[in-house]
Amino acid sequence: MTKPETTAKAAQGTPPQDHASGATKRTGAEIVWDVLASEGVEVVFGYPGGAIMPIYDAMHQRPIRHVLVRHEQAAAHMADGYARASGKVGVCMATSGPGATNLVTGIATAMLDSSPIVCITGQVSSTLLGSDAFQETDITGVTLPITKHNYLVTRAEDIAPTLREAFFIARSGRPGPVLVDITKDAQQASTAVDWRAREVRLPGYRPEHQPSKEELERAAELIAAAERPLILAGHGIVKSEASHLLMDLVEKTGIPVASTLLGLGGFPATHPLSLGMMGMHGEAWVNTSIQEADLLIALGMRFDDRVTGNLKMFARKARKIHIEIDPSEINKNVTVDVGLVGDLRRTLTQLLPRIQQRTCEPWVKHINSLKGDSAVRDIQYVPSNGRLHAAHVIHDLWWLTQGKALMVTDVGQHQMWEAQYYRHDHPRQLITSGGLGTMGFSLPAAIGARLARPGEELWVVVGDGGFQMSAAELSTCAQEGIKIHVAIINNGYLGMVRQWQQFFYENRYSATTLHNPDFVKLAEAHGLAGLRVTRREDIPEAVARARAHSGTTVIDFTVEKEDSVYPMVPTGADLGDMIRRPTEGGVTGGSTPWNSGAV
Repeated sequence: MTKPETTAKAAQGTPPQDHASGATKRTGAEIVWDVLASEGVEVVFGYPGGAIMPIYDAMHQRPIRHVLVRHEQAAAHMADGYARASGKVGVCMATSGPGATNLVTGIATAMLDSSPIVCITGQVSSTLLGSDAFQETDITGVTLPITKHNYLVTRAEDIAPTLREAFFIARSGRPGPVLVDITKDAQQASTAVDWRAREVRLPGYRPEHQPSKEELERAAELIAAAERPLILAGHGIVKSEASHLLMDLVEKTGIPVASTLLGLGGFPATHPLSLGMMGMHGEAWVNTSIQEADLLIALGMRFDDRVTGNLKMFARKARKIHIEIDPSEINKNVTVDVGLVGDLRRTLTQLLPRIQQRTCEPWVKHINSLKGDSAVRDIQYVPSNGRLHAAHVIHDLWWLTQGKALMVTDVGQHQMWEAQYYRHDHPRQLITSGGLGTMGFSLPAAIGARLARPGEELWVVVGDGGFQMSAAELSTCAQEGIKIHVAIINNGYLGMVRQWQQFFYENRYSATTLHNPDFVKLAEAHGLAGLRVTRREDIPEAVARARAHSGTTVIDFTVEKEDSVYPMVPTGADLGDMIRRPTEGGVTGGSTPWNSGAV
């Protein structure tokens, strides 16, 4: 039996004009840049070193922008942020040994969130492999579990076809990171390259799947029969650019939509049938509705533990339809009645004509009754009395930007507050680390996102702990002349860990108190603007000053120290078993000072 084979025209641009007609002789280092140019790469994030020096020496021959990072982990995050913001493949580079291993966290972040990046690393010369040479590390072995695929290239003639394969694999099927490790002698050697031979052939690789007609009909039957259906919208909605089809499905059926963290923006948050985020810190009425539903339609999501809670008790009343591009995700965590394996956009295109027009008015009315007084997360103005809550900051950023900013968040309490209080109406409007939960992600990812979308207002929402993990990249902002607004939610704690210690460890705060630098002076030391806000009524002025500044602005929002994110599903608890906020305290009531009664 022959293996199935994937064939594709991988190159997105054009080969170098001086040798587009056929075979020419180039060094391996020159070939790297030639392939990047042919793939349409416009920017590379990296840090040079001995084993990748030939590639850096050849860089000047190509009009590709290189961004010099301050730490290689940031290079991977920047490539990731670029990929998420643009939908293209992001590219980063590092040298061998510590340079390559410093990429690991960024690669794992991209892997768990299905972000297409290509990481190019230098390696010691092939004659030294296995000898424990200076800065030698088996980076393909190290990254095997956290890449979609990786390569070790030891010959110059293999560089072009390998890089073409890497780009194709990174962007096809379920996207993900691919690492290409190139020995120094392969970079230095010369070889003939036939630029007309650009077809990628990968026997056995099947990134495309298509559900059967019978499976599609069965899914349509379940939707027609359900009385309490819910759509669970995941990251696949954004990845497959299927938001318009999800809207068609909702308008045809009246089925309400809950979103995963990475699915936010795939369906407009301001739509009447948008319920908000589900899961550990999702809306209480969403989690309750999932437990009461008789049908779940999961679109491009993987039923991870932060969404399901206790798997044994998850949505036991519901039948389940799962549409997912990766067949390994079907029935992995949650057993489903119908699994439709395929690209979400194409699958919804096939499914929609089979679905009958219907409504879900009684069910929607019941869900609305579950919301009660917490249905609207508009936190209206009350005199701060010197106090500032993180939720104030997030809500007011949403209001002042009219919900149109590109938001990049770090990981922790502020990440959950952003998901709760900033209403995302458009895809790729929120960039955050979901699966790995990587602190330090936001600032470098925002730099990548800025270069992908230079004309949009961009805000970084980051905790004081996570910010310090990659604060050196402020120098990158200054060097590259990048304009980013950095909102530090400064509570003097590793906030989410402190919250867990409060809830589950009898208030024993262990290693969670932070001694922070003066963030305003830190920004100024990098030649950037720094501001501090301690009262809610000063937020509009700070936002206006940041907008007026030509470069990056860092705003230290000094907020309440021991506030917590609610609701919260404890680890291992049933999805409906949530810790609720005891009282709303000082975060409700009144009207905004700059537009009375408007929120």
